[in-house]
Amino acid sequence: MGTLAKFKPEINVKNEWCKGCGICVGICPKNVLAMNEDGKAYAKNPEKCGGCNKCEIYCPDFAIHMGGLNNGAKKRNEVNAGQ
Repeated sequence: MGTLAKFKPEINVKNEWCKGCGICVGICPKNVLAMNEDGKAYAKNPEKCGGCNKCEIYCPDFAIHMGGLNNGAKKRNEVNAGQ
């Protein structure tokens, strides 16, 4: 039986698109995101990210993009999130 390749998710926040609603901060199960002094989201603890993609999915402004996942890993996360 093969082993699952490890991946390191990367969180990219486009500050110019972020309106500071805080949805991503509230939805993150690992407390990865926080709001900076300008009221914009940023990855405070990126090493804690599990790659669930909730921040990217729930951001109403499309200001967050998850990188570092290959298509297979991203599809597995989508399937697991639906369980």
